[in-house]
Amino acid sequence: MAQRTHQALIAVLLGLCLGAAHAADQKAPAAAEPSVKKSESGICHDKSSNSYGNTKKFQAFASMDECIKSGGRAPAGQANAEPVVKKSESGICHDKNSNSYGNTKKFTEFKTLDECVKSGGTLPKK
Repeated sequence: MAQRTHQALIAVLLGLCLGAAHAADQKAPAAAEPSVKKSESGICHDKSSNSYGNTKKFQAFASMDECIKSGGRAPAGQANAEPVVKKSESGICHDKNSNSYGNTKKFTEFKTLDECVKSGGTLPKK
């Protein structure tokens, strides 16, 4: 009889442990979705993209800029995929009128030349 009591006690304890583990799993927060997903086909989808939710196999990025710099591309028809002002690694601010704009591959994006200069950048020499 003591053996049955011992087995019953083990069964109850095991049930409590499994129940607690299941409850903990139910309360665990879902992993945060990345800001940008680069699909296997190399398209960068931010949360405004119609395909963001459908993209299951992806590389995560913090921004569209990072995703595009990694070799990805914006979805077809997405406006303003190219930055307006690029601050090069050497700190020079290039807008689309700059001779070096197209050659500047490693950069920080800004909306205006003024913002770029205020961040510590300089204008190119003419």
